Amino acid sequence: MFVLITYDVNITSTHGAKRLRSVARACMDYGKRVQNSVFECILTEVQFLNLKNKLLSVIDSNQDSIRFYVLGKNWKNRVETIGKDMGIDFTGELII
Repeated sequence: MFVLITYDVNITSTHGAKRLRSVARACMDYGKRVQNSVFECILTEVQFLNLKNKLLSVIDSNQDSIRFYVLGKNWKNRVETIGKDMGIDFTGELII
């Protein structure tokens, strides 16, 4: 499934910058950064649950927020880009 992840981490709080880096690293393990706090990911259900659990263990839910937009398998009809496209190229080879 195609999942768009966006996040906002309060870096003015204690340990905020560390949480921000941890959230970004976790997202990079599963997808590609397309904007500063936005990642595109192709995930299985298990990978999605693992990533959500990892992110939940990192953030301070009283100060930070994460949004998951599950676009499913028919995502190509739902994504439009204007300007430089930083998204994932799913037509090319995927190296893991």
